[in-house]
Amino acid sequence: MKLLTGLVFCSLVLGVSGGFFSFIKEAAQGSWDMWRAYSDMKEANYIGADKYFHAKGNYEAAQRGPGGAWAAEVIR
Repeated sequence: MKLLTGLVFCSLVLGVSGGFFSFIKEAAQGSWDMWRAYSDMKEANYIGADKYFHAKGNYEAAQRGPGGAWAAEVIR
């Protein structure tokens, strides 16, 4: 429910026609970036490297746009 409320709120803040769907797309892509970074961390299996992979996932997700930045904030 929080996810849906956050998406609706962010779409209202964007206030652009068609912005809601691009926000959803960016959020999905940002979530995928975070998942890929997590998978890379598990595959590396190296103690102490978690901060690097978390930062990498957050950076890549935030580069997607407002939706990706929102996804990185929620997932972190």
